[in-house]
Amino acid sequence: MPPTRLKFVGTELYFDDLPGARQFYRDVLKLDISDEQAGRYAKFAGHGAGFFCLEAKGLESYRSADKAVLFFETEDLSATVSAIGNDRIVHSAVDNQGRPHWAVMHDPEGHNIVLIQAAAE
Repeated sequence: MPPTRLKFVGTELYFDDLPGARQFYRDVLKLDISDEQAGRYAKFAGHGAGFFCLEAKGLESYRSADKAVLFFETEDLSATVSAIGNDRIVHSAVDNQGRPHWAVMHDPEGHNIVLIQAAAE
């Protein structure tokens, strides 16, 4: 029997400083908190693409590798980068017309966040 097709529903990262991570994702990236338990986790709405959860390190009953990358798509990468702050960008690339194509920033604990320009429709 073939395996059941899986559907992506969410991502979770672990943080030493959960309040700082919560503030960053809420205030800098403007994500909406959909659920939380103080001192344990903060869950952000995925707007149709699944959820994103922050959890305090050491509370999980199973371990995960620290390497993680989060990808966020935006309609206007230049405007998004300007709103977040160009000084937060650690690496970026442009398309063949010289427009921003993607940019990388770090959250407070160094996880990579890749901001991607949405394809023109």
